[in-house]
Formats: sequence, structure tokens, C-alpha cells
Amino acid sequence: MMNPDSISQFLQSRPMWKLDLQREAITREYIFADFMQSFSFMTHIALLAEKENHHPEWFNVYNKVVMTLTTHDASGITDKDIELALYADRVFSALDLPAQ
Repeated sequence: MMNPDSISQFLQSRPMWKLDLQREAITREYIFADFMQSFSFMTHIALLAEKENHHPEWFNVYNKVVMTLTTHDASGITDKDIELALYADRVFSALDLPAQ
């Protein structure tokens, strides 16, 4: 599990991500132009998640994806969660959408 200072630094550098203390997780909502973009985003993330054997919890309705990351084996946030969050942000940025 990551130390609280490292998690705090991540959250300060990525203000769209929020800490869920009840679940010991980080979470973010992504908004897309339409369902095809949201599903494409999820597909990109799913490919890496499967390769790394580290899968997000997520919820999708039309153009919205809410992603929650935690490492169940460690009962909290680990480097794997931060790495997947950073990858998700890069994928989202590559879609060149208006700022949220």
C-alpha cells in the first residue's frame, strides 16, 4: 500500500481524481462527446488492465465513465492504481476533448 504522502502528492497533481476514504480508493469521472468515445476509452483501459492483471471498477452511462481504483489484495491504493490512473488520463487527453 502507498504511504499517505504519496497519495496526497498524486491527488494534488491530478485534481480531477478524488480520494474515497471509505473504500481506500481513488476515483474520477470522465465525460466524453458520445457513447462511442466512452466505450473506446474503456477498451483502451481494459487492454492494459488485462495485461497488468489489475482491473478498474467502473460505471458507464452513455458519455460518462466513472473509474474507481484500489488494490483489493493490498486493501488500499498502490502503485498499480496510480499507474492505471495516469494511463487513463493519457488516453483521455489523446481524445482531444474540451476540458471538463
